[in-house]
Amino acid sequence: MANKNNKNESITARDVDFAQWYTDVVKKAEMMDYTSVKGFIDYLPYSYAIWEEIQSYLNARFKKIGSKNVYLPSFIPSSLFNKEKEHIDGFAPETLVATYGGGERLSDPLIMRPTSEVLFCDLYKRQVSSYRDLPKIYNQWCSVVRWEKTTRPFLRGSEFLWQEGHCLFETEQEAEKNALDVLDIYMDMGKELLAIPFLTGIKTEKEKFAGAKATYTIEALMHDGKALQSGTTHYFGQGFAENFGIRYLGRDNALGVPHQTSWGVSTRLIGAVIMVHGDDNGLVLPPYVAPIQVEIVPIRGENENVKAACEKVLSELEALNIRAEVDNSDHTPGWKFAQAEMKGIPLRIEIGPRDLENGKCVLAKRVSGEKVTEDLEGLASKIPAILREIHDTMYQKACERLKENTKVVTNMEELKAMLDKGGYAKTMWCGDRECEDKVKEETQGGTSRCMPFDQTPVGDRCVCCGKPAKKVIYFAKAY
Repeated sequence: MANKNNKNESITARDVDFAQWYTDVVKKAEMMDYTSVKGFIDYLPYSYAIWEEIQSYLNARFKKIGSKNVYLPSFIPSSLFNKEKEHIDGFAPETLVATYGGGERLSDPLIMRPTSEVLFCDLYKRQVSSYRDLPKIYNQWCSVVRWEKTTRPFLRGSEFLWQEGHCLFETEQEAEKNALDVLDIYMDMGKELLAIPFLTGIKTEKEKFAGAKATYTIEALMHDGKALQSGTTHYFGQGFAENFGIRYLGRDNALGVPHQTSWGVSTRLIGAVIMVHGDDNGLVLPPYVAPIQVEIVPIRGENENVKAACEKVLSELEALNIRAEVDNSDHTPGWKFAQAEMKGIPLRIEIGPRDLENGKCVLAKRVSGEKVTEDLEGLASKIPAILREIHDTMYQKACERLKENTKVVTNMEELKAMLDKGGYAKTMWCGDRECEDKVKEETQGGTSRCMPFDQTPVGDRCVCCGKPAKKVIYFAKAY
């Protein structure tokens, strides 16, 4: 880690108090601020810029599978929301309800959307009448409100930003393919943008989305050994469409009910990036999602030649579409170095009078703290490859940590010990809800994260009851 012998004393060490470390980092790196309403935060420019990079990546990928962006209202009439009982039962405790508008009590109270299935169903009922209207592959970028009792910036808020895709198809096969295709997009995003390897699979009946036939998930492993559900895709079958009266005239001239999917990720991904990669000096951001990829620090910035050299490098980097800036503040170079480390800027370029005399500069990599001397001539052309190497290093480190903290366990004692330590316990399960509940109780919070697609057995008995096992499953404690 960078400057491991000169730890930033304003940040609590991760292994002393991980929760406080996280709070220190998001505040001191100026990612967010608390507001006057509990659970609602201000997303400051540095965190919102990360969200914009996620948006940019996903928008491009979604459009390749035919998705179009829309925006639907923030409020749902209670009468509409109540049409899907299983869905409402899952979200009712978290809803924010408006009962007055324009100074008058509303006859049909409005619910601030906790998710938009019912809004999209209401839209599709009006839009779809024939098989020629299908498929419908819509996505929206918006915020949702869920009245959480315990909140933490980016990870769990009363309001958060996300994208939610909602789609209709003629056949079950098309819908299932859509849910799995988007899961692959999320996996690619982890590898190519966030440098995070995700564990993937299908949720158990207990953990799946209310009203879904199947929920698929991406799960990330944090530094403290807890899992973070980082995104989900769902196959709904025909239940929502049935309840909302969506019908279409099929190719056989008979009325049909479409098959539905939904998928989403949120600003929880920002929390994942912080907790997977950060260290005791602050953020460590993967280059392709970092708001600033390269920080240029002038040494003796009042020197006109140094100023000119820094601006020249900046111009050359910007011409390559690299996000860069020159720190021209009146702080000392040491302060600037510490600030760049705090903000997790992947690469720092130091240019001073002595460097210029020799046509050189110093490069410092945030992920390792490594410093190397490079020629100024042709420097910009080398930076893309250096950023790629930094990204690959970060992804490989995260992969190694995931592997090291995933263990096969065969009995309850091993499971307890593994979840106390932190990480994923890979084991066998009989498929009964009672055993799933018992694991949570006896491990003090361990939950099933997913059943992997690769169901190669790691035993033949349920980790909980000892009966013949049906499924390979991962358990972990989670955020």
